[in-house]
Amino acid sequence: MKYGIVAFPSKRLQDLANTYRKRYDSHYSKITPHITLKEAFEADENEISNISQSIASIAANHAPLNIHASKISSFFPTTNVIYFKVEPTDQLQKIHQDLQQQLNIGKPKHVFIPHITIAQDLTATEHDDIYGQLRMIGVNEQEVIDRIHLVYQLEDGSWTTYETYRLTGAE
Repeated sequence: MKYGIVAFPSKRLQDLANTYRKRYDSHYSKITPHITLKEAFEADENEISNISQSIASIAANHAPLNIHASKISSFFPTTNVIYFKVEPTDQLQKIHQDLQQQLNIGKPKHVFIPHITIAQDLTATEHDDIYGQLRMIGVNEQEVIDRIHLVYQLEDGSWTTYETYRLTGAE
């Protein structure tokens, strides 16, 4: 089964992301707006309980995440993905690094760039049009996220929460 580890922002920030995702994100109905902390990986029923215990222990060592979605950016020319850029912090880097190293479930395919996707699977023309418009609107949201989630993919391609972990460590 396919799993991933994410942080869901507040409902307010999710609603803001969804105003764009409804129109521009082909995965809109598959998963709630999120920050990916560990990209999708395969695990079976036997492995997942150990993985879950490891995530719980990592979460216990990390304080709630202070995030700042500061601007609208794009992964162009690599892909036509548009996103809310979440300012990289030592705190985000450290939790990503701990998950990567302690879980030991595959090398990352991409460099860790904290973000919330708002548009994907666009043609080059759509990307250029939409990106130009959205950059003028911009984003500037700050908040605290106090939990992370182990999610898994259902047969229809959508994702749902397997388990939630509170971030209870000291700063």
